[in-house]
Amino acid sequence: MVARAARATDLADLDAAVSDCFACPRLVQWREEVARTRRAAFRDQEYWGRPVPGLGTGDARIAILGLAPAAHGGNRTGRIFTGDRSGDVLFAALHRAGLANQPTSVAADDGLTVRDLRIFSAVRCAPPDNKPTPVERDTCAPWLHREVTLIRPTLRVVVALGAFAWAAWWPVLRAVYGQPPPSPRPVFGHGAHWSGTNAPDLLGCYHVSQQNTFTGRLTPGMLDDVFGQAKQLAGVD
Repeated sequence: MVARAARATDLADLDAAVSDCFACPRLVQWREEVARTRRAAFRDQEYWGRPVPGLGTGDARIAILGLAPAAHGGNRTGRIFTGDRSGDVLFAALHRAGLANQPTSVAADDGLTVRDLRIFSAVRCAPPDNKPTPVERDTCAPWLHREVTLIRPTLRVVVALGAFAWAAWWPVLRAVYGQPPPSPRPVFGHGAHWSGTNAPDLLGCYHVSQQNTFTGRLTPGMLDDVFGQAKQLAGVD
């Protein structure tokens, strides 16, 4: 898979390769099982049931790094953060920030576009219980590294949604930027900010999961603050 990722010449090529990955047996089994059994509310829909590629522009100045697709969200629709409550919260915030043309993301053909932005996840397949293993994270890392390499010329800020994504960013520094990760690693927290030398700034944000948004741990105002800071650091109007 490392070689397949390295051969991708542009984002379209990378997205196609990602969508055809079968590297992790447990994840392949789970994503396909979910696509076969389906949730009752979506029983009449054909699930994507494959790895979910990134979304956004090739000249992105801001990137959002998530954990993995949702079983009945991205794994169903084929687009990251699309068709679930987490996506509802995220794209409403991106629309308020002027980074998305509409506040909802319900299907791959719903007309959504983003600007100055690329969204991807550390693990590209939906994992059981939303918990990929460290081996699955590391197996999937070449896709992330290649995607960051392709947008490196313009990328200025990365927003890590949750501690898993925050931790997944540090190997990117060495693989893409030739920069050793900081030691000790900066601690994840909402609003955490790390700035490197030749690498993008890294911002921490609580994940847009229902567990965080329904309990008030993450509020719309908190998201607005993070994306406002990201735009400022990236020089996005």
